[in-house]
Order: sequence, then structure tokens, then C-alpha cells
Amino acid sequence: MISDTMIRVEGMKALRNKLGIVEAERFVNLIQREHFDYTEWQKTLWPDKTVEELFETAKLHSEKNRSLQ
Repeated sequence: MISDTMIRVEGMKALRNKLGIVEAERFVNLIQREHFDYTEWQKTLWPDKTVEELFETAKLHSEKNRSLQ
């Protein structure tokens, strides 16, 4: 298991790589400003999908992105 500090560092790297510096900072500010429960959000994110369907979608997405690198 990695430390909380490393999670923050890697998370910010991922956000900066995907969104750019400005939008990554905006995202962090949005999360801090509003009450946001990630666990509850995840429970209702894909109500019509099974775990197997989500896994298959994630696997296909990962394979597609790997082939683009």
C-alpha cells in the first residue's frame, strides 16, 4: 500500500496529464467547495450495469488505450 502523500502526488500528476494544470486545479477546488461523497456517487453512477458489464467495459477501454500508446 502506498502512502497518502504518494496518492496525492500521483493523483495530481494524473489530473494534470489529463486536464492540464489549470483545469486540474479547478477540479480540486470544485471538490473542496461542495459536499461530495465519492462512495455514494459510485453507488448510483451506473444503476443499470452489472459488475461484469462494468468490468468488460473497463477492460476494453484499457486495451484500447494501451494500443494507442
